[in-house]
Amino acid sequence: MLKIYKPTTPSRRKTSVVRAEEINKGRPYRKLIIIKKRKAGRSKGCIVVRHQGGQEKRFYRKIDFRQDKFDISGQVKSIEYDPNRSCWIALINYLDGEKRYIIAPRGIKAGDNFLNSKNKIEAKVGNRMPLKYINLGMAVHNVELNPGQGGKIVRSAGSSAVLMGFTEDGKFAQIKLPSSEIRLIPSSCLASLGQVSNPERRFIRWGRAGRMRHRGIRPTVRGKAMNPVSHPHGGGEGVSPIGLKHPKTLWGKPARGVKTRKRKKWTNKLIIKRRMKKLKKK
Repeated sequence: MLKIYKPTTPSRRKTSVVRAEEINKGRPYRKLIIIKKRKAGRSKGCIVVRHQGGQEKRFYRKIDFRQDKFDISGQVKSIEYDPNRSCWIALINYLDGEKRYIIAPRGIKAGDNFLNSKNKIEAKVGNRMPLKYINLGMAVHNVELNPGQGGKIVRSAGSSAVLMGFTEDGKFAQIKLPSSEIRLIPSSCLASLGQVSNPERRFIRWGRAGRMRHRGIRPTVRGKAMNPVSHPHGGGEGVSPIGLKHPKTLWGKPARGVKTRKRKKWTNKLIIKRRMKKLKKK
């Protein structure tokens, strides 16, 4: 549920957050957290990675993207907040006593059971099985690109891919990704059923600059607003153009509209249709 604050201050007027009643307020499971080292944008006092720095101190939760405990029933102990990702995570208790964190699908609650298997099982939200056993038109997430590799795509809040079909030989499944790209994935790859949790996150209004600094995002300055020594677009008096035939990055490479994907990249043959670029509103 999206909570909108009362306009008690100028920054509060535009601020909103996501509130979920099912989120556990307690501490994370201690054996599944590690200290996350800060990777600020400075090295020996000099900025080497722009637009990053600060952020809140936080623990990293070890997420099980592989979900390779097959044919062992697991029960959701709690749904928790993870500061390192946009979706919620679920703490799973398996029958053998092991506990793991997974990406929580939308609609799953504490006490629900789910199963991972390499065979055909019930098509229930949260269950995980190979793509070849999933019905056409179903939403999936945490999809593998290579068998046994672990989920690599469709893992952010509210995202889901759609299984559209299979090739004639059945070796590949045709998947429509959230970006509208349609590509082939080996049908033996695993995928979890359902949509990723926290779909309301896309409607959050951060409200004030301080919330972005807590996330580790520092200000982004236009190149044309800098001095010539700082950026190729810099210099000039007043509101002046960049003075170049085409835009450049800070390091002098062409920017905006330049194709960066290698033509001979091996995954080209698996992509059936490219994503549709979003048109900018005038």
